[in-house]
This record gives sequence, structure tokens and C-alpha cells, in this order.
Amino acid sequence: MAQRCGHTAVALLGGATARVGDPSGKSVERPVMDEETIARNSRGIYKILQDILSRPENQGSVAGGSLELVNNYDWWKGVSLLEFLRDVGKHARVGAMMAKESVKKRLASEEGISYTEFTYQLLQGYDFVHLYKEKGITVQMAAATSGGNITAGTDLLRRLQAAGIVPSKASTGGEGQQEGQQEEQQEEEQQEQEQGPSVFGLTWPLLLRSDGSKFGKSEGGAIWLSAAMLSPYKFYQYLFATPDADVIKFLRMLTFLPVAEIDQWEAAMCQLGYEPNAAQKLLAQEVTRFVHGEEGLQEALRATQALAPGSTATRLDPATLEAIAADAPSTSLPWAAVIGRSVADVAAASRLVGSKGAARRLVQQGGCT
Repeated sequence: MAQRCGHTAVALLGGATARVGDPSGKSVERPVMDEETIARNSRGIYKILQDILSRPENQGSVAGGSLELVNNYDWWKGVSLLEFLRDVGKHARVGAMMAKESVKKRLASEEGISYTEFTYQLLQGYDFVHLYKEKGITVQMAAATSGGNITAGTDLLRRLQAAGIVPSKASTGGEGQQEGQQEEQQEEEQQEQEQGPSVFGLTWPLLLRSDGSKFGKSEGGAIWLSAAMLSPYKFYQYLFATPDADVIKFLRMLTFLPVAEIDQWEAAMCQLGYEPNAAQKLLAQEVTRFVHGEEGLQEALRATQALAPGSTATRLDPATLEAIAADAPSTSLPWAAVIGRSVADVAAASRLVGSKGAARRLVQQGGCT
């Protein structure tokens, strides 16, 4: 969103904080992952974000927008415990840390909270400080469950600025500034010295379905953004299966369609002549195109058309067949059970139909070719 509006967006990967585990929203401590798993996950997430957010059609039409990906392990890996206690812990207040909702819930539970998890908010809080100093970041956005960690960062930043450890103005590069700009910056610096740095946090709630369940965490498992974990076809189908009660909400929250256009779709769904699932089709197309690109969307559409009952309009290329192989009913038979046999015999032998008679009827009705 920030990138599409002409801002510099910095996506932060938690290569360091993943080694600790955020207690927010958890009743028990997260399992510790080994170094190799964390590194592999970091590389995978980096590639997914780069592929999606660097795609020209996803960058919007406002000039000046850019993207940078950073990993907090890069600045945490060389910090010793003594340095952490001196540079960060000294300026944190235990009372404020204890008051965080995630900490209070865990303290009241039978499981309790470990010292490792308790200090997580300082790690994420210092990330905000680091990005403020090094890249001029003044706004951090995250899920509502990270709200306490964001405010830990704003509080730490103000304390470090008051102690003179953090410059009163984030580094943005000032060479070549006009006299008026320099005066304006001096006024801003004076204000920050008096009131603390102007930094902000923006959070958004979890995306819930109308039945209260979390979007993307169905009984069948999580919805992956990686095509290697979930094919574009199955990704498309998941969105296409969105209930009528949720589709308008998801169009507003998961797409960049104009609000007025979505309002028209909402009105159309209540009128006679509305084509069932038309809004779901739009949702599936928009989100699949954003995540997997136009090529991924076309792959999903070809597979959807080919797998429709009685469809003979589409021939699938090997890549598309491979992509949907795990998503469509399939079986393996030896050559001897296929060569020289009729379609009905093969269908019955595969047990995809109950009998040869059922297979013949399926062929006659155009359901098997």
C-alpha cells in the first residue's frame, strides 16, 4: 500500500526474532526452530516478497514508490548479551513491559512466560529504533497482535533520543538542501528534542470470516503464497469458494479495486439477474493475479476450465497438468492395464468410477473423453 502511494516501503524479515518467538497471541511458548530451518524460511519469505512486491503491475501508478527488503538478523547477529543489556535493556522499563497484554495473559496462565519470550518486545522494539536511525523510517505497520511490540519501539526510541543516544532527526540525507528546507528541519529537530521523535504505529485486525474463523487457516491447512506449496489453481479455487457473506469484505480488504466499484458489486448481488459467484470470480482473479502474476492467473483459469465437468474446450500443456496433478483425482496403472483397452475399461480399472457400466454412461454423457 505504501509503495503504491509513492512511499519507500521497507519489508522487515525476522531472521533474528524468529530465534526467540513472539508470545503475542500464543498460550504456550513457540517451538524453537534450528538454524538451518530459520535460514531456509528467511530465504523463502524473501523470495516471495520480492517476487510479489517487485512486479511492475503491483507497484501502482504513483511515481517515487520503492521497495527494500531487510533482515533483522543482519544487525542483531553481532550483538553480545552485555551490549544488549547496556544499549537496550538499560533504557527499558519492566513496569511497561509487564503491562503488555501478551505478557499479562501469559503470566496469568499455567504455562507462564520465559525470560526469552519476555524480552522479545525489546528486540522488535529496537528494530524500529534501528530502521529510524539508518533509513528514516517513522511508521511501522503490522497485525494488531504486534501492537504492543510497536509501542515498545516508540517508547524505547523516545528514551534513547532523550538520552542523546539516538539523533533527534532520522537520517534522510541532507546535502544540497535549500536554506528554507534547512530551517524547517532545524525547527523539526527542536520540536523532537522537546517532545520526542515523531514516530507512529499502524495495526490492523486479523481477517475473519463471517463465522468467526480466521481467513487462510482452514481445516485443510494454511493458504500458502508460494506456488511450490500451493498451486495457482488451488489458490484460485480457495478464493472462488468464498461465501457470499464474506466476498464483498474480502474485495475491500484484499484487492486494490476502487471502493465505488466494489459498492456496485455489493448492490448487484441483491438484484435479479446477478450471475451466481460472479463476485467470487472477480476476487479470485484479482488476488491470484497479485500473488502469482498474470501467467499464474492464466494457468489457474486454464485448469479451472479444463476440470469443469464435460469440458472439452481446453487442452492443458504439461506444465499446467503438473501443477494440478495433486489437486485433481488421479491414479497410476501399469502399461498392460491401459494399452489396447477401452476408455471404459481403463476408467473402471482405475476405480475412479464404480463399474464398467458407470464408465460407459459417463463416456456417453460427455463426462469422460
